[in-house]
Amino acid sequence: MNRTTQGTASPGGSSPGDRPSLSEDRYRRGARRTGADPLAASWEPAGRAPRRRRRGVKGLVANYGWRIYAVPVLLVLTALVVLDTATPGGTGQDAEAGSPPGDQAVLTTSAGPAASEKPPADIDLKNFPTAVLPEGPRYSEQGAGTWQVVPGQTDKVGEGRLYRYDIAIEDGVEPVDFGGDREAFARTVDSFLADPRSWVGTGQASMQRVEGGDVDFTISLTTTNTTHAICGYSIQFESSCWHEPTGRVIINVARWVRGGKVYGNDITAYRTYAINHEVGHVLDNQHVGCAESGKAAPVMMQQSFGVANDYVAQLNSVPGGDSGAVPADGKVCTPNPFPVSP
Repeated sequence: MNRTTQGTASPGGSSPGDRPSLSEDRYRRGARRTGADPLAASWEPAGRAPRRRRRGVKGLVANYGWRIYAVPVLLVLTALVVLDTATPGGTGQDAEAGSPPGDQAVLTTSAGPAASEKPPADIDLKNFPTAVLPEGPRYSEQGAGTWQVVPGQTDKVGEGRLYRYDIAIEDGVEPVDFGGDREAFARTVDSFLADPRSWVGTGQASMQRVEGGDVDFTISLTTTNTTHAICGYSIQFESSCWHEPTGRVIINVARWVRGGKVYGNDITAYRTYAINHEVGHVLDNQHVGCAESGKAAPVMMQQSFGVANDYVAQLNSVPGGDSGAVPADGKVCTPNPFPVSP
């Protein structure tokens, strides 16, 4: 059998010059394909005139139908997914509203805890309004005016005249204000009075907590409104007091919770001061001022208000204040919670 190549022979004996071009019979419907010609599909169905394509927006709608609307919607959705993925910690939820469990919570905690409580900046003890109650947690304002004694007793501590006491909490003081543990609160007060730098260290008094029977005083944690009713409120800053008619050392819960400006963040030192100051009144000690600038303030100075004589004297000048107890002589001391000099 003779082998022929394209271009030298064609079916029906036609010559190379008579072979149909690409634009002629090779793409005509029903025409016979030559040996090496590619397959071709008809652009229009047989028997139908070629359809005229429209142009412009209407043409696109007519040609592609609903698909023309789907494309931009898919583009927008894709962009939103990419944006959410690229945003650090993106959860679709406001961070301040609380983080859901998952990656964001891990990222938040992996960087370590927030900055811990910072020491307070130095304040001007002479000119700053140190009587203002520090910022801090909420505290109980309205109580029932009745108190419940916390059970417990201690051994006698110290020498000199014995003072017997018990400890009570006013009905209406929220547990959070004393740490939620009545016995622990009472033990804290006991430790302040048993400290050798406290009144027992003077050699003139001894202390013992008793349960039941007669007492010389009751240390009473008290709401602010009840404190105002018992102690008065002529100097309109929070304070505590010794109320001799009822035998109660009234400890204002506002001060127990928040402390005093001159003590900064040292809430324990302020509480120690408050107990020692008011028990000092039980022992018949009166208010005094700063004796020497730069030295530790006497525990009987009104340190809840400040340690600058001029400022404390100004507060006491109002009707009902302890006028004359502190001279306005410009002296400024440092905070001190103990009656025995450090």
